[in-house]
Amino acid sequence: MDFLNALVLLGNFVLIPAVSYGSQLALGALGITLVYGILRFSHFAHGDVMAFGTMAVILCTWWLQSLGVSIDPLPTALLALPVGIVVTALLLLGVDRSVYRFYRKVRAAPIVVVMASLGVMFVVNGLTRLVIGPDDQNFADGARFLFTVRDFRDATGLAEGLGIRWSQLITISVTLVVVGALFWFLNRTRTGKSMRAFSDNEDLALLSGINPERVVTVTWLIVAVLVTVAGTLYGLDKSFKPFTYFQLLLPMFAAAILGGLGNPLGAVAGAYVIALSEVGVTYAFRKFFEYLLPESLEPHGLMQLLSTDYKFAVSFVLLVLVLLFRPTGLFKGQSV
Repeated sequence: MDFLNALVLLGNFVLIPAVSYGSQLALGALGITLVYGILRFSHFAHGDVMAFGTMAVILCTWWLQSLGVSIDPLPTALLALPVGIVVTALLLLGVDRSVYRFYRKVRAAPIVVVMASLGVMFVVNGLTRLVIGPDDQNFADGARFLFTVRDFRDATGLAEGLGIRWSQLITISVTLVVVGALFWFLNRTRTGKSMRAFSDNEDLALLSGINPERVVTVTWLIVAVLVTVAGTLYGLDKSFKPFTYFQLLLPMFAAAILGGLGNPLGAVAGAYVIALSEVGVTYAFRKFFEYLLPESLEPHGLMQLLSTDYKFAVSFVLLVLVLLFRPTGLFKGQSV
């Protein structure tokens, strides 16, 4: 019984939150990987574009809520997602046409485009804060829990309980659908194969008659879907604050580099490794070991390696270690 309680405790506070958080990071890391693999630069504005897309979803959600629209027990934000995706796509295509296209034409060095993306980051960040403000914004509605800890305890008779929030279930389900659809698109459709060919060898792809501007446009459209869905799911699961999305840039890049920058499958795997590491290192395991160890060996401290305030430091450490010892990532990717 104590073993089951330990497993439930671990699942409730580590495994399920990590899988949910990892799913959100996976979508963001996939966007970074696509931009790097196809457009050949690291998009530092990624986190703030995510915040902008989520802001568009929030504004549309508030409007729908004011009209009394509801899909309870699901959050109304799911209805607003298509609007947010369209707004984000327009932003990314506009930025590409006004900023990044010039650097592609002159074949600027990647570091130059990275610096340009930093400028885009500051502009988009400022625009987001100007429109919605810098504070936390709550836009989640509908039922909060699929089942609560108390429901689980009553049903099983265990001392520990397991609670599943609707936001966690939606996050994992939507991520499976979006990632599955993306891999099908890249591997089965003509456009997806063109994007892969352009990523592998740009000059050979051009000789084969592939339209580079069409590839670039489709890439930004896919990135718009990924960042808006990821940002909205993160906001529903936790909360929306523009600066938080800027901070997410580090774990998303860490996930993409850990899995092998330019490797979509590696980005997904890297995201879950980062999430499990962040949640695991910052969780206090004292109660977990109290269930497993005899009373004489029970720990006296919290058994917590780092405070939750330093969870992003875990991503930084993993990122540094990967760059030092395996620059191509755990999976085969491009050297950074």
